[in-house]
Amino acid sequence: MKRVLYISALILAAISVCRPARAQFKQEAFQQQYNDDDATTQTKDSTDTMFSFKDFFGGVSHKHEIKIGTMFAGSLIMPGTGQIYNRDYWKLPIVYGGIAGGIGAGIWCRKNDHKDVAKYCFAAAGVTYWSMLMDEIFCYQPDDYPHPGKATIYAILLPGLGQIYNGEAWKVPIYWGGLMGAANFFFLNRTNYQRFRRIYREATSTTTPYNGPIAASTALYYRNVYRRYRDYSVLAFAGFYLLQIIDANVFAYMHDFNISDEIAMSVSPALITPDTEYAFAPSASALGVSFGFRF
Repeated sequence: MKRVLYISALILAAISVCRPARAQFKQEAFQQQYNDDDATTQTKDSTDTMFSFKDFFGGVSHKHEIKIGTMFAGSLIMPGTGQIYNRDYWKLPIVYGGIAGGIGAGIWCRKNDHKDVAKYCFAAAGVTYWSMLMDEIFCYQPDDYPHPGKATIYAILLPGLGQIYNGEAWKVPIYWGGLMGAANFFFLNRTNYQRFRRIYREATSTTTPYNGPIAASTALYYRNVYRRYRDYSVLAFAGFYLLQIIDANVFAYMHDFNISDEIAMSVSPALITPDTEYAFAPSASALGVSFGFRF
């Protein structure tokens, strides 16, 4: 009993001695600076921002170069600034004239009950805006090829164009097949959804009698089914669209990735022999496959 009490007293003494040291070590660990630079000397310029108006306008005024993502983001809000950065000033009248002219003509046609013509005018303005973005990205000259930012924006503006830019045109039919298939199922499911929704409304209407061959419960069931399939089609289209953007970006980064010829794997049949096979059990060996890696 005395021995147990003695050991317990030693343990308590050790804990009381180590506790201040552990607290001091914990305090020093949290106060330690892991950066090479002093935290008090860091400025706002050292932080990496996704978009900076100061950086953007400095590039448009040709004070310094800007990234392709900064130029593209600024051009979305202020059309024509990409052409200014690329020094293609002669394109500005075409850009502003096409966008303003299309919007103005569309508004005038709508006021004069020419709604069909107005749609074409607004579409022409949209095509001009899209062409402006495509032109500025095409004329942007990066230092390396393929440039990940350029491939990504190409894929955003036109699915499959990023793969063509990376030299992987064989992927275009895969992505376009997925996009067209998803779009086809969307329109098909939307048509059936609208059809059964109309039948369900007619079957449950209290003002007009309904004598159709489809019951209200059946129409409700198929309405919900095709609505769910329609939503799945939208998700599938968005999935293929995002996948081709990621593909263009990743494979542009990995374009220079090279696997050395010295890295190889060999597969051959082998006799699996335990260490004690010759001393105790000669029949314990078995045939197998050997994998060899060289690097």
